[in-house]
Amino acid sequence: MTNMRLVDVMRRLVVVLVAVAGLALAGCTGNSSLGGGNLQPNGEFSQTGGAPAARGSAAAAANQIFAAKGVNDTSSEDYRIAGLDVIDVSVLGVPDLSRSVQVSSSGNITLPLIHQVKAGGKTTAQLERDIASKLQANYLQSPQVSVFVKEYNSQRITVDGAVQKPGIYPITGKTSLLQAIALAQGLNEVADPSGVIVFRSANGKRMAARFDVRKVRSGQINDPVLQAGDIVMVDESSGRTTLRDVKNFLPLTGLFSLLL
Repeated sequence: MTNMRLVDVMRRLVVVLVAVAGLALAGCTGNSSLGGGNLQPNGEFSQTGGAPAARGSAAAAANQIFAAKGVNDTSSEDYRIAGLDVIDVSVLGVPDLSRSVQVSSSGNITLPLIHQVKAGGKTTAQLERDIASKLQANYLQSPQVSVFVKEYNSQRITVDGAVQKPGIYPITGKTSLLQAIALAQGLNEVADPSGVIVFRSANGKRMAARFDVRKVRSGQINDPVLQAGDIVMVDESSGRTTLRDVKNFLPLTGLFSLLL
């Protein structure tokens, strides 16, 4: 009798183990298809299907546009001072030598004691070293100089594609998308009003947003403010263009999407 009970217990145990194994297997296979992608170590799903290809095509097209325009990530550390910029120069402990000066069109500034200094084409760190070197040569011992760009009046944007006058335009204050298009004398006869794309590069990342200028003009969506270094590209209403892949990838929301 005892042996029969033992056999019965063993059978039930086998049934339970088989059931548990089946549930575990189902869980593993279920995770691989959840959300249409594979679960990554960071907890996010990498989607399968056409989405990565679309993003890849958009990224490739963006690379081509950025390369053609010679646009790079311009952080404040890499920014090179240019004509019409306004900079603050301060010398620690010597307030009479501290002041705000505007860079001349030829790239020079004038400071007390050392007179004219070349600022154009230099980073703030380079200009700090130059000013400190000139002051130390004849006037001060180990001067500590700080340079800060107060106004980036030399900033520029690029407007290209299906506009009347493509080019690079300086901006001296807040410049909106419609103002940028106006600088280029408006859209031309083959322009696609819903295919206006703004490319932006910041902190090593490249982004883009698509706008319909008809909706901007009618007030249905806000007229976005551009940043220095932005590229405004207007696609053509027909034909195969470099912008086609980017335009197909971007939603018509006016929100920036990461390209790279």
